[in-house]
Amino acid sequence: MIAKAEEFIVTTQASPDPATQAADPFARLLAAAGTQKGKPPVERWNPDYCGEIDMRIAADGTWFYRGTPIGRKPLVKLFASILRKDPDRHVLVTPVERVGIEVEDAPFLAVEMAVEGEGRDRKITFRTNVDDVVSVGPDNPLRFDVEPDGGVKPYLRVRGDLWALVTRALMFDLIEMGEEHEDDGAQVYGLHAGGVFHVIARDGGHRSGAG
Repeated sequence: MIAKAEEFIVTTQASPDPATQAADPFARLLAAAGTQKGKPPVERWNPDYCGEIDMRIAADGTWFYRGTPIGRKPLVKLFASILRKDPDRHVLVTPVERVGIEVEDAPFLAVEMAVEGEGRDRKITFRTNVDDVVSVGPDNPLRFDVEPDGGVKPYLRVRGDLWALVTRALMFDLIEMGEEHEDDGAQVYGLHAGGVFHVIARDGGHRSGAG
């Protein structure tokens, strides 16, 4: 089934048939994304919303179409380039079409990290599973969500309102870099990166996050 899906994708990309594109939203989006040069300006596009398509990004970062994994990374990166987070949903957007997709957690994963310096001079850069390279700072902060068991899940803003979940191994590295800091008279735990202090937890909560 996976092989057939990838064969359909490759065939559509190589020689798109207008009738196929008109009938299948996947083919239309693939063709539109493939015509864009550089980073598509998705934040400036505002076409009509055309409903949802059967596409899903699983919590582990795998993209699915009609229940079949999209195993070709170049295609995943192509679709990721036209992904946007609207106030009510994640969408794939082209100049003429906007469709909703399901995202189980964050659309991306932060899978590699490089650290330079320490304390207030620290710089942290991440690579995502779709090969975006993002440096932590005011426009690309870290966010630490508290889980029901008291642990934390770190996220990195990639662009717009699209976030990458930091993998568990890197999470422990981030927590290890943390330190106590006073914020409005209260003690918090967090880390400096890119000229910003990123709060991991308040009132000593980092202990459960690191467990």
